[in-house]
Amino acid sequence: MPLNIVLFEPEIPQNTGNIARTCAATGSNLHLIKPLGFSVSDKYLKRAGLDYWDLVNIKYYENIEELLEIAKEEEIFFATTKESKFYTDVKYKDNCFIVFGKETAGLPDYIHVKYNNNRIKIPMIDNVHARSLNLANSVNIVMYEALRQLDFPSLK
Repeated sequence: MPLNIVLFEPEIPQNTGNIARTCAATGSNLHLIKPLGFSVSDKYLKRAGLDYWDLVNIKYYENIEELLEIAKEEEIFFATTKESKFYTDVKYKDNCFIVFGKETAGLPDYIHVKYNNNRIKIPMIDNVHARSLNLANSVNIVMYEALRQLDFPSLK
């Protein structure tokens, strides 16, 4: 079963294009929560995804509640810079959902409260000027840990 990568209100087309390409190369699904900060016909989005667009399964949602209705709580993780456990400290399951917040603001506060036990983070130095990693890089770090734990299903 594939992983489900979720982007909450992504703003930068190049990030989404790069993530779509990685999803295509790993057989993972990509879920995009609206509003998007760009048009899906954006030339930067298309360029970053190259000719992989027909290989990725993309689903769109009007809001995060639509997605949460189909994702089981024990099979969903929220990547955040807020204090929580490391992304390597959890056990990923087939078909789990990994949610990443928008580039400028992350995830809404109510998600942090409601899903406090499902939050994961990538460790970084403690520096007010190094607030977060690039979204596409963060997705790749966490995605490949989940795939490693699952023995890289269907990947050669």
